Amino acid sequence: MSTTERPLALVTGASSGIGFELARQFLSNGFDTVIVAENDKIHTAAEELKGLDGDAYAEQIDLTDTQGMARLHAAVAALGRPLEAVAINAGIGVGGPFVETDLEAELNTIDLNVISTVVIAKWVASDMVQRNHGKILFTSSVISRAPAPFQAIYGASKAFVQSFGQALRNELKDTGVTVTTLLPGPTETDFFERADLLDTKVGSDDKDDPALVAKQGFKALMDGDGNVLGGSLKSRTMGLGSNVMPDAAGAEFNRKLSEPGSGKDK
Repeated sequence: MSTTERPLALVTGASSGIGFELARQFLSNGFDTVIVAENDKIHTAAEELKGLDGDAYAEQIDLTDTQGMARLHAAVAALGRPLEAVAINAGIGVGGPFVETDLEAELNTIDLNVISTVVIAKWVASDMVQRNHGKILFTSSVISRAPAPFQAIYGASKAFVQSFGQALRNELKDTGVTVTTLLPGPTETDFFERADLLDTKVGSDDKDDPALVAKQGFKALMDGDGNVLGGSLKSRTMGLGSNVMPDAAGAEFNRKLSEPGSGKDK
């Protein structure tokens, strides 16, 4: 199949972790794929993804920046092909007591996890609706199901993504565009180090394989499913349980996972 005949996908946060593995899923299934991350590892990722059934187009772009978002839109438009599928996956977090954490880092978390998600979804969904076809995947988290002490901003941002994704799915249900929300459990990525959570129970416990989570998310996206809990049976069970807990109980559960120093009690 020639390049112009292959479907085109977009994956954000694709330099490592779940995003990288989502890109692998798209490329292995015949999609040419625009892969995006803020760091130069995205070019290494593109090299590692060579030889699959599609071409990877690497874009090093900071999605917390308005100009960066415009650059991404322009880069996709320059390919001259519509996006058939999009995985809005990029996300960061900040761990620790809210009164002590860095405000700038938390606002940056909101910019990436919430603002960039809305901006990308706006232009992607609008185009897909005009064509009566397309698939959108949001990466939320099982932490979105309950309040998240010591990850307060991150948890709230993922709750936004979860609610937004389900609302958009309902709005677009008769348009030919499907919206899927992936809720991974704790997954083996650099998230916990970057969020300063390595000394916590969730940071030090065993985690799921990002390749498994991405495979589950990709299948759900292709099948047009709504919510999908990603990861091991343990993680998916945890997600189901947190969905029925009262908020106070859910907050206590998440506190035990994310409280600084809790990893020392293993």
